[in-house]
Amino acid sequence: MVLKDKVVVITGASSGIGALTAQMVSKQGAIPILVARSEAKLKETAAGIPGVFGLYTCDVTDADGVQETFAQILATYGRIDILLNNAGYGKFAAFTEMEPHEFDDMMDVNYMGIVRCTKAVVPHMLERGSGQIINVASMAGKIGTAKSVAYTATKHAVLGFTNALRQELRKSGIIVSAVNPGPIATDFFKTADPSGNYEKSVARMMMTPEHVSSKIVKVMETGKEEIDLPGLAGLGIRLYGLFPRLADKLTYNAMNRK
Repeated sequence: MVLKDKVVVITGASSGIGALTAQMVSKQGAIPILVARSEAKLKETAAGIPGVFGLYTCDVTDADGVQETFAQILATYGRIDILLNNAGYGKFAAFTEMEPHEFDDMMDVNYMGIVRCTKAVVPHMLERGSGQIINVASMAGKIGTAKSVAYTATKHAVLGFTNALRQELRKSGIIVSAVNPGPIATDFFKTADPSGNYEKSVARMMMTPEHVSSKIVKVMETGKEEIDLPGLAGLGIRLYGLFPRLADKLTYNAMNRK
């Protein structure tokens, strides 16, 4: 897909890969529509966007708010060509240390937020017979590790939703893609890993947000259905599928140090 003049809605766009992706697509002539909870942070991000853009304050856990926001976007821009579902967060803690409401809260943002935003845009895309939905999942959606039970569950849900929706919409003209990144050097770890232990243990495989954002833009351009980041992670996933016990032993020391 040529991105020039395309309307690209990005959730979680006030920082990290959401903000960088907005900047990158703008440089290619697209119209990024930035959606996030914080109006102040959105305005800070907007300062780095060279072209035309839109800003919308919205909490993806607010079903009515999501519907209203997407209705406003469609009324203003006339269409949505690409939806990048990027809003999400994590918290690394032992299962016994987390309360049930923390599981609910994380699922509400990471999974149900994607469901709500996708639900708001799919009827429009079906009517047009085109569009792309890109869901930012995680390598945690394929491999579980200690002290990330809640986060891993949300990302498995995202991948299951993405794969099933792709099959459902396969002949509709709508492309449904998943991006599964490993650790990224963003503010994600301020909430997920306050101790810094996990961040240190995966430092060698940590990716820059610029790298991940560039790969997301490539998915927009090519329509690829799924990518694992970094590239070698795909090999690890296949190893895990073939030899799960061996893979657990090989990854335990690095991935479980949280």
